[in-house]
Amino acid sequence: MTAAEQPRPSQLSLYLGLIRFSHTIFALPFALLSAILAWSTVAPFRWQDLLGVLLCMVFARTAAMAFNRYADRKFDAENPRTAGRHIPAGLLSAGSVLALTILSSLGFIASTLLFLPNQLPLMLSVPVLLFLLAYSLIKRFSMLAHYWLAAALMLSPLATWVALTGSLEPSLWWLAAAIFFWVGGFDIIYACQDAEYDRSAGLHSIPARLGVPKALKVAATSHFLCAAALIAFAVTSPLSTIFLVGVVLMACLLVYEHLLVKPSDLSRAGVAFFNVNAVISFGLLLFGIADLWLDV
Repeated sequence: MTAAEQPRPSQLSLYLGLIRFSHTIFALPFALLSAILAWSTVAPFRWQDLLGVLLCMVFARTAAMAFNRYADRKFDAENPRTAGRHIPAGLLSAGSVLALTILSSLGFIASTLLFLPNQLPLMLSVPVLLFLLAYSLIKRFSMLAHYWLAAALMLSPLATWVALTGSLEPSLWWLAAAIFFWVGGFDIIYACQDAEYDRSAGLHSIPARLGVPKALKVAATSHFLCAAALIAFAVTSPLSTIFLVGVVLMACLLVYEHLLVKPSDLSRAGVAFFNVNAVISFGLLLFGIADLWLDV
């Protein structure tokens, strides 16, 4: 069968591909870990709260990712690595992607109603949403866009705890810090693939500004701080031995991630970005559940 004879993907599959729905696994496990900690210590379990966490995470990420694709459509078309993405390739129109952004944003705001009578999620929904969407514009002004994305993802456990309890647990700041340095590090690695294009297009990124070798060193430092923050979280939270074992294994995976990518060979940056980091986030959730369940 020739390429012209191949059936066109369904609209659903096109939209799921646009937003990289499978990448939701990066932030969702940390939101669920925060929720499980809250339910096991201070908050009563309610099915509507679980549904609220899941819907808010999916809608928020969909809105942010769709807006990113909409805002970057001109750059995506010019960059050989991204020219095949949905808008520049003509698979989806810019208008339909903007509509998806708006609908997902409204879905996120509406989903916060599931946490009532706690009104904080609804009150904070618009500021949080604006912060998430702003990431797509930061690369035009600052090389620290990687850490804006990191700050957006680190909100997941904090916002979940606020939604379930109406307050903030101090130890969660260590988990948030771990996510901040983890996401910032792996986004720098991923951005190394576009260092030359970003420089030529006047876009700001750490690899474009510092060069790939120095950028990879910044990413390694960021991941070292991630491991340190996770240890602090394990020590200050109800989690203990089993979770600490998970942290050690995660640190080994971070080392492996950096071994996959070299300044002279970025061909495996995609593997480092998705495969390794998906195992890290989901693995830490499983170790956290095991720790609480076995109460070690």
